[in-house]
Amino acid sequence: MNRLLSNFYLLGAFIVLFSSCKGEKKEVSVQNLDQKPNIIYILADDLGYAELGAYGQEKIETPNIDALAKNGMLFTQHYTGAPVCAPARYNLLTGKHSGRSYVRGNDEWRERGEVWNYVAAIKDSTLEGQRPIPMSTVTVAQKLKEAGYATGMVGKWGLGAPHTESVPTNFGFDYFFGFNCQRQAHTYYPVHLYENNTRVYLNNDTIAPNTKLEKGADPYKEASYAKYDLNDYASELIFDKITQFVDDHKKEPFFMYWADPIPHAPLQAPKRWVDYYIEKFGDEEPYLGNKSYFPHKNPRAAYAAMVSYLDENVGKLVAQLKKEGIYENTVIMFTSDNGPTYNGGTDSPWFKSAEPFRSEYGYGKGFLYEGGIRIPMIASWPGKIKAGSTTDHISAHYDVMATLTELTGQSAPDDTDGISFLPTLLGAEEKQKQHEFLFWEYPEYGGQVAIRMGDWKVLRRNLKNKNETPTLELYNLKDDVREENNLAEQHPEILEQAAAIFAREHQNAEVENFRIPMIENGLLEQ
Repeated sequence: MNRLLSNFYLLGAFIVLFSSCKGEKKEVSVQNLDQKPNIIYILADDLGYAELGAYGQEKIETPNIDALAKNGMLFTQHYTGAPVCAPARYNLLTGKHSGRSYVRGNDEWRERGEVWNYVAAIKDSTLEGQRPIPMSTVTVAQKLKEAGYATGMVGKWGLGAPHTESVPTNFGFDYFFGFNCQRQAHTYYPVHLYENNTRVYLNNDTIAPNTKLEKGADPYKEASYAKYDLNDYASELIFDKITQFVDDHKKEPFFMYWADPIPHAPLQAPKRWVDYYIEKFGDEEPYLGNKSYFPHKNPRAAYAAMVSYLDENVGKLVAQLKKEGIYENTVIMFTSDNGPTYNGGTDSPWFKSAEPFRSEYGYGKGFLYEGGIRIPMIASWPGKIKAGSTTDHISAHYDVMATLTELTGQSAPDDTDGISFLPTLLGAEEKQKQHEFLFWEYPEYGGQVAIRMGDWKVLRRNLKNKNETPTLELYNLKDDVREENNLAEQHPEILEQAAAIFAREHQNAEVENFRIPMIENGLLEQ
């Protein structure tokens, strides 16, 4: 038994593996379509499992996204590949789980200099961006481009840097507009965005993230916060580019990856939406910026306003598709990159953002508990996906590569880990392959790994801090969705299964920052 647990300690991670034969040509379920469907993939940022009305949210209004669920399919067991931005996006685009992926955490590539100095990065663009991904990386955008799609991306990239080859237009996207660098996305009123590889300067002043109220300012007066509300709102500009992209490519199949930074802190939203929620929620205590980002007089109202603004734009996009006569031939997927956050003035427990899971610090964003990794997922395709349907199929971000390549008559790359959920979308559940397991390996927030096998989930934390004892946790998600009853001592056979999966799936990280020494050096065996 001790040897068994030592082997499992050595592991350290587990996420979704794919049980179908890799590289095998699949029969395409939609091969008789008259034309290829357009594909729009919408990735919200830090949106919790229960922050949409369709998932039970009672305070924030999301009628347009809820309509996608009413007209399509709602997933109850869909997962991110990682609990923070960059690795989740890498898993999504490449179809790889985090035990084998190049990007396993947020890596700001600090050896370049003052990368966290917002003003310095404005002056010196070589300080922007994250550690570049290898040029050998194959993304779902490249596969769709090979299938004849016009491909566009707007929003937040986070997988490379200006002046490197690791930019969206080198990884399958014909067009890009938004934040190349995820640190620059810590304000919705940036000094610049990027169009393809060129800076586009905006009509905004330089207000660096984490700028506090002026000394002596009254936190209960709206005028004290005026400097945080500027002119060019990034998400509005981003949406305008979506509108233009659809108009430009409405006569050919297109793929749009809409990676909006909403509702990632800071709390900045159009005033009309903030005012709407001030009236709805009433008075609240100001957020003074003590948990980073910007202060806000009405933090709960501002957070809800951000989500409803995104929902409003989803409605506008659907209306455009209908006006152009292409809505019926468009697949829309809406999801999030990870669970709800805990900082910047957000109040996830008040919104019950991850209900029925926990969302407070330690259980939401940054952690491998369900609140940090189980995410909303809605898919709509009129006439193809059954309206008002719900599925309990267990799936993850890295299934998107397999799903969209099957949808477009291709095979996924041999080294991907996903399973296509296209049969589920089309109501052919009897043909749906199931995951043997889901796998997560995450080096941040103390170092964590997790594996889900059916209803069982094994979790290990504190794998990097020498002053803390690594945990060994086992939960039955069918009976204990809040992960409150650790059954590790009662089920050594489940731990043994997890150990075997980890031994088979884990690969040592190529980037030193992503390594968990207790795993890769075998220190937990000692």
